[in-house]
Amino acid sequence: MILKAERKIQKSKQMVFKNIREAVRFSGERMAKVNLCETDKLFCDVYGLEPGQGQRVHAHQDADKIYVVLEGSGTFRIGSEEQELGPETVVLAPSGVEHGVENTGEVRLTLLVFMAPNPNVV
Repeated sequence: MILKAERKIQKSKQMVFKNIREAVRFSGERMAKVNLCETDKLFCDVYGLEPGQGQRVHAHQDADKIYVVLEGSGTFRIGSEEQELGPETVVLAPSGVEHGVENTGEVRLTLLVFMAPNPNVV
């Protein structure tokens, strides 16, 4: 019998191949998140935001988050600072610091998002 913790470790050693453009989703109702890969140590999602959509400002006490802008532009809030970022830019939201993003542009915003350690693992 394999213990639950051992399954997580085994899962984290599997190779994962996904096409980001095929995985990204958009919703007229709210920002869409699609998980691309996940281990017990981190996760990687792709976010799709229509113009005007955003991610509420929040914080993770024990995990760092990295946003990578793939397409479009948005206003990112990290702590008390706000900055508009476009394609091929990256921003770090350190653990414990409030952060969020809003698509303030006129086209869709696509983000690659990494978080470590993975807060989804109990």
